[in-house]
Amino acid sequence: MNQKQLQFKAKAEKIKTQLPWFVGEYYESKLIASYSTATLYDYLLEFRRFFAWLIERKISQASCIQKISLKDLEVLPKKSVEAFLIELREVLNTESTTNHENSLHRSLAALKALYRYLTEESEDENGNPYFERNVMSRIHLRKKEETLSYRASQLSGKLFLGNETQAFLNFIDNDYEKSLTNKQAQKCFVRNKSRDLAIVALFLASGIRNAELVALDRKDLNIETMKVHVWRKEGKADSVRIAKFAKPYLENYIKIREVNEEALFLTHYQHQFLRISSASINHLVSKYSQAFKVRVTPHMLRHTLATRLYELTGSQVLVSQQLGHASTQVTDLYTHIVDSSYRDALDSL
Repeated sequence: MNQKQLQFKAKAEKIKTQLPWFVGEYYESKLIASYSTATLYDYLLEFRRFFAWLIERKISQASCIQKISLKDLEVLPKKSVEAFLIELREVLNTESTTNHENSLHRSLAALKALYRYLTEESEDENGNPYFERNVMSRIHLRKKEETLSYRASQLSGKLFLGNETQAFLNFIDNDYEKSLTNKQAQKCFVRNKSRDLAIVALFLASGIRNAELVALDRKDLNIETMKVHVWRKEGKADSVRIAKFAKPYLENYIKIREVNEEALFLTHYQHQFLRISSASINHLVSKYSQAFKVRVTPHMLRHTLATRLYELTGSQVLVSQQLGHASTQVTDLYTHIVDSSYRDALDSL
């Protein structure tokens, strides 16, 4: 395991101690199967949330999460799972920067994975699974049906294409501070300005994911070659090229970054420097983009890079390689976005 995987493993091990013994078995079996430690960590958090809900709603009589039993899960009514998902959706709807439906699907995917292990992959002393009734197999969330053309039309207004990419960086660099009237907010912005510009520029110039950026260490960035070493969500190592326009922002950040910490991007909290969190990055991208044009997420900046790259090259293969996709199917979306821009250009003639 590399350093980042070990860090996620350490966090997962800590969460595991708070969960029932059979979750520990599930976790160990997936480690043996080389599952991503980052994914396993996220799944353990989902298990903890679900078990806490079962106790809070008195669906389980366990005195604590650790004492949730196999029987609790075996006899769990379908309507209880549906009630959990309904309440979870309401909670997620209050989190303005969260992709609600994706989070909901991830929570259900985690629970389905645990139930699949308990009903199919586990083995008791008689060689049988721990139980047979899989209530999660009866739960389905309908994915939103959208054509690629519709998705493209929804995205097009949230992308910083063409000159807007540089204009967005210039806005953060030269104009954003003018909109701040609170002195504390101004002080905070000035302190973090170089870091935030480097983060936004790296998103726009490489198309890496939020989680991939958070996990970066100083040694992963090579400004001379303009490449960054990342671990994709599938657990695969990748070397990603960075567009040259990001170089001055990255150089400036590294130049003034005096703290001797392993993590590349840091935050100062309670008198210590820590690796910046995904939530903090979501927040900074949201506030800058909303002040500039429209509030977006880091994933929209990834879409921006992909669309610009496809528009210049016309190659889905190159876009797929840049984004770390195994096939070009995922990049079909960008052909529709670019086609839409062509139609807009024709209409203006």
